[in-house]
Amino acid sequence: MKLSRRIMAIQPSATLAVDAKAKELSALGKDVISFGAGEPDFISPPAAFAYARRAMEEGRTHYPPTPGIPELRQAISDYYRERFGLTIAPAQIVVGCGAKPMIYEALAAIVDPGDEVILLAPTWVSYIEQVRLADGKIVIVDTEKTNFIPAIREVEQAITPRTAAILLNSPSNPTGVMYDADTLKKIGALAVKHDLWLIWDEIYEQLVYGDNRHFHPLQLMPELAERVITINGVSKSHAMTGWRIGYAFGPQEVMNKINALQSHFTSGATSIAQWAALGAMREGGGESQKMREAFQARRALICGLLAAMPHISFPEPQGAFYVFVNIKNCLGKSYKGQLLKDDIEFCASLLEAELVAVVPGGAFFAPGYIRVSYAVADGVIREGMARLGRFLAEIT
Repeated sequence: MKLSRRIMAIQPSATLAVDAKAKELSALGKDVISFGAGEPDFISPPAAFAYARRAMEEGRTHYPPTPGIPELRQAISDYYRERFGLTIAPAQIVVGCGAKPMIYEALAAIVDPGDEVILLAPTWVSYIEQVRLADGKIVIVDTEKTNFIPAIREVEQAITPRTAAILLNSPSNPTGVMYDADTLKKIGALAVKHDLWLIWDEIYEQLVYGDNRHFHPLQLMPELAERVITINGVSKSHAMTGWRIGYAFGPQEVMNKINALQSHFTSGATSIAQWAALGAMREGGGESQKMREAFQARRALICGLLAAMPHISFPEPQGAFYVFVNIKNCLGKSYKGQLLKDDIEFCASLLEAELVAVVPGGAFFAPGYIRVSYAVADGVIREGMARLGRFLAEIT
């Protein structure tokens, strides 16, 4: 039977594939340690469960309003006013089935076939496939030589008459790097100069460490209000990945169109999950803060262990829960006689030899790197890093 060119071109998520492989080996009795998954290992806040139970008991199990229940949209509006000083009307907010669908809906609303979307590599794997699903063209700006902060001159050189948008993610998956105020202002100025959309994915904005500060573009440049679509959710901030609640907000006209698309796409996010998200946002701040503090301690632990290992280097992550490790000094060498020709071969050999799962950097348009998630317990980090250290010590 014939399948569409669109669906045949899609590549499966490398991060989910690694996690699935690790779980498969674990099911066979193997002592696998996975650093592949991009989700907190904590339990959702008690308030999420309480609000969900109450919603079920009260029979709130019918179709919700397509853009989200009014209470949750108001809570999101209140959050952005309190955290960033931004005035976002609830009518500008659309709640969806996770941040991933919201990104796709945003792209579908602004990208015509052949339009270009600029991605800053390393870039999250799903951006790539979603731009393609929207019939857009990916334009990659490599940031490796500038410490994963984009060189503004190179971003501007990538802009053409077909450019529709720049998609930004800070703190970054996979690097953990954050864009400072000056970088955001310069990218914002490019958007104004060339009449572009900015899709601003800040799903990790509550997971920021040390003295680092997260900025929203509209804090720095209010004049961007008619060209920024913001993506966020409760998955990372409140350990609610399985509830599948994300949201987007932006100019009223485009949000109306996104809402119309969602009405045909999913009819809106699950009602019970929306009430759970409301509980988390209203009463789960304490648990989120404890989780952030735990991730900050894990960051210090894993970075200290990695720093003592041969052959590798990495930028210290400023946010999220990933370390992006440069393994280029390992490539072209051998592990116990087996040639490590690229990051994919490195990851496969590490999994086979030490039962440690990590994600190859090529999936993020950054070959020669691996992504290591520290969203796991301290003991898992210590054991997994001991195994990685043994593996690296055998490379010659």
